[in-house]
Parts: sequence; C-alpha cells; structure tokens
Amino acid sequence: MAKEKEDKEFEEKVLYINRCSKVVKGGRKFSFSALILIGDEKGRVGFGFAKANEVADAIRKGSEAARKNVITFDMVNGTIPHEIQVSWDGAKLLMKPAPEGTGVIAGGQIRSVLELAGIKNIVAKSQGSNNPINLVRATFKALKELKTKEKYLQERGLRT
Repeated sequence: MAKEKEDKEFEEKVLYINRCSKVVKGGRKFSFSALILIGDEKGRVGFGFAKANEVADAIRKGSEAARKNVITFDMVNGTIPHEIQVSWDGAKLLMKPAPEGTGVIAGGQIRSVLELAGIKNIVAKSQGSNNPINLVRATFKALKELKTKEKYLQERGLRT
C-alpha cells in the first residue's frame, strides 16, 4: 500500500535512453541505459540512471534508483532564493531567480528537472557540455546548494 501511495505522489519522466552495442563473437550485443526523473512539483525531485539489456528493465531500474535519490530544496514564491553558478564535469550551469510571470526559461533536461521540482519562475543557462546526465547532476548540485536568507542568518548566528 505504501508503494502505491508513493507512485501517485511522484510524477515520472523518461529523460534519455541510450543504446549501446558491444561486438562479440556471434555479432552485436545491445544494451540500454535510461535516465529517469521523478518529482512532486512541491520541492522534491529525484533522478536515477540505470542500465539493462531491455528498455523496460532499464526504465524500471532507473525509477527505483530515482526514488532512493530524492532531494528537497528551498524555494521562495515559486522561484529560487538567489543566483547560483555550478559545474559538474564539463557541464556548467547558471540559474537566476525570476519575477512572477516569467515562467521556466531553460533548455531540455534542465527545464524538465525544474518543472518536476515545482519551480514556476526561473532563468537557467547551460554554458558547457550538453551531456544529459551531467546537466541533470549539475542541476541537482545547484538545487542542493540553495539556501534562503533565513538559513544563512541562522547559520551565522545572527537570528534564531
């Protein structure tokens, strides 16, 4: 029962499927990798990357991995609290808060992560690699590093 409830609270999206081939004695052997994203559009989002010999198995394994990798982050009025710039491997990412009515201005995989996370107004730009896995990891790194003004003040001991 708990799993059925969990399935309903998260929306699942297949971001990327890659087919790999290995040349063996009898010919080519194909395998698949899948990048899966889950989110509840309320500040919780997760991703999973899995490989298998069949597409359906790769997607299933990826969604299980995504459920184990869910993060929560700070939002302020449907946007992020401050500008942030991060890099993961070759992927560089710049994210800026935007006023109400702007919408999600971002490309491809970054847009998917931000929409499933529940962010309504943001400007994001990928400035490096366009590798989907590295872009998703960079986006998650940026979301983890976000802090509200209250958290900063509390960490510095200025307000409790």
